[in-house]
Amino acid sequence: MALKMKELIEQTGESKSTILYYLKEGLLPEPKKPKPNVALYDDSAVNIIKFIKYLQRNFSYSIAEIKHIFANNRFEFDNSFENLIEAIKALRLNSDGSYTKEEFLDLAKIDPKELEEFIAKGYISNGLYGKGELEIVDILKRAKAMHLDFSLIDSYVAHAKELAKLENDVGANLLADDSKEHNGRYELLFDIILKLKPYIFNSYTVKEHQKRINDEKSL
Repeated sequence: MALKMKELIEQTGESKSTILYYLKEGLLPEPKKPKPNVALYDDSAVNIIKFIKYLQRNFSYSIAEIKHIFANNRFEFDNSFENLIEAIKALRLNSDGSYTKEEFLDLAKIDPKELEEFIAKGYISNGLYGKGELEIVDILKRAKAMHLDFSLIDSYVAHAKELAKLENDVGANLLADDSKEHNGRYELLFDIILKLKPYIFNSYTVKEHQKRINDEKSL
C-alpha cells in the first residue's frame, strides 16, 4: 500500500521536514512519483520511521549510527516477528561490537573446546562474538573456578527456551493480526522483550531476597 506524505505524517507522528531528512540520508526507500507533484511512499516507511525513533529515544543513537546499523543488516520492515528478532540481534552487535572467533578466543582466554561446551549448553549464542559474550564467558569462568553449582544457570537456559517459544508465538500473532492497529506494535514488543522481561525477573529476585531477610528476623 502506498502512502502520501500526509498519511505518513499521521501514522508516524513525525514532521514532514524530519521524514525528508531521513529520505535524504538514505534511511527511507525512494517514493514512487506517478505525477510530478505526487510522491507515494511504501508502507514499510512507517515501521522504518518508528524503528529510528525507538533507537534514538531508548539508545540515544545518532543518525550516523543508525545508518551503520541499516547498512550492516538486512531488514524487510514488514510486520513479521522475524524482522523484530533481527533488529534485536543487530542492536546487540552494534552496541557490543563483534569479533572473529579467533579474536574472541584470544580475548576470552579460553580454548575452542571450552567455547563449544558453553555454546552446547546454551550459555552463550553460537556465532555471536561481542563484548557482551566476553562478559558472559568471564562470569562462567569465575563460576567454574569457584565450583559453583551450574544447576541455576542450566535452569536459566531451560526457562529461556520455553519463554522464547512463547515470545515467538505471541509476537508473531500480534504482528500478523490485522484487526489491531499497526502503530506501536514493534515498540510494544521491543519494550516487552528488552525492558519488561528483565524488570520482572530482577524484581522477583529482590522480593525473594527481602522475604528471606524478613523470615530470618522473625526467628
